Amino acid sequence: SMHGAIETQAANQPDAMAVRHSSGDLTYGELKRRANVLAKRLNELGVGPETLVGISTPRNAEMITGLLGILKAGGAYVPLDPNYPPERVRYMLEDSQAKVLLTHSSVLASLPAHTAETICLDTFEFGSDSVPNPNHPVTPGQLGYVIYTSGSTGQPKGVCIEHGNVAALTTWADTAFTKAQWSGVLASTSICFDLSVFEIFCTLGLGGCIVVVDDALALADLPPDTEVSLINTVPSAIAELKRMNGIPTSVKTINLAGEPLATALVDELYSLEHVETVNDLYGPSEDTTYSTWTKREAGKPATIGRPIANTRVYLLDAHLRPTPIGVPGELCLAGMGVTRGYLNQPELTAEKYIDDPFGAPGEKLYRTGDLARYRSDGTLEYMGRLDHQVKLRGFRIELGEIETRLEQHPAVKNARVSIREDTPSDKTLVAYVVAESHQQIDVNELRTHVQASLPNYMVPQAIVELDVIP
Repeated sequence: SMHGAIETQAANQPDAMAVRHSSGDLTYGELKRRANVLAKRLNELGVGPETLVGISTPRNAEMITGLLGILKAGGAYVPLDPNYPPERVRYMLEDSQAKVLLTHSSVLASLPAHTAETICLDTFEFGSDSVPNPNHPVTPGQLGYVIYTSGSTGQPKGVCIEHGNVAALTTWADTAFTKAQWSGVLASTSICFDLSVFEIFCTLGLGGCIVVVDDALALADLPPDTEVSLINTVPSAIAELKRMNGIPTSVKTINLAGEPLATALVDELYSLEHVETVNDLYGPSEDTTYSTWTKREAGKPATIGRPIANTRVYLLDAHLRPTPIGVPGELCLAGMGVTRGYLNQPELTAEKYIDDPFGAPGEKLYRTGDLARYRSDGTLEYMGRLDHQVKLRGFRIELGEIETRLEQHPAVKNARVSIREDTPSDKTLVAYVVAESHQQIDVNELRTHVQASLPNYMVPQAIVELDVIP
């Protein structure tokens, strides 16, 4: 289970530091105790296997306690970013039918109306008494969390990840990283994005310590005695940290994922004498965070490497036939990381999760929609998308979702959205709109209309009015 390895660590090293945050630290023993108290309360509220529990809190030690408490109660967590527009949070709560919502008193005013039982973690009575681990046997096929990603239909879609999927990821991580690398892992990714699963559950499950911050750029402001050994973030964030001289000398390992990693940036990072390893990792939420990886070398061509343990990669043509070396094909994934599918969307699940023609009966193959090709040395070269999905600063965006929102405005007849890169490595989200007959488009009003339902990273930085879409 996702929490079983953490319970083992708490039993073996209760006094070791598990979570560090400016508001207070937690040892493994105290994290376990507080999570057990919370799990008991969640059970009293009816939380059990497959029960979905929302969590919308600031990034602190209480957030980690909340995640662990939900899992220990047998439930599955649904992360909700406090900065998301209320309309988006409302949809996610309704779609998931979350029974309970863990939150914080500072977030309450921004939450939409909902029917879930609410627990504010900052005022919850954790007490000081020891509480035994809840006795809830968990199978690998039991739901662990539902993470929402951008959807092409105008609404986000929930990906259902099981305990066994994360256990497989942790098994690989145990062989790929050393104890020293786990000693101080920067937990900077929103729990609404799957890089956070590596940061939190792999680190704690393998006995390391996480340093919780609001975002990756906060690394530059940490106290000097905060020893961060490993950063796990997106290339655009590490590029900014490098520019502002914000990567401390304690950092030896840098994991980069979420968007293509340019060789020039790799070279810049290796120019820091204390950086020993720059890893390039690839993977969608539907295959549990990471699917392939490699250690990048200075001056060498970009590659996303080879599959991680328990994962199989196939490059297939339109007829699901393997493509030869050098010929692009759709990157398809199989193995223990392939997740259950999409919440409440059986047709989309059937389209993307197909029977694995190369695996054992019953095994599924996930079609990523990404293009890649094999290099002559057997490594994978990422080549872009087959559809209208894009990556911007690590965020996965379906352009159709933004276009749908724009076209819902009464003054807009047609809308198209694209990524522009007028300056190298500086990508911008731009919307092109055509007005309805006899209508005037107020760009500021249209931007406000979009902001009411989409998170900031999906709001176009520029809106251009055209007479017709070319």
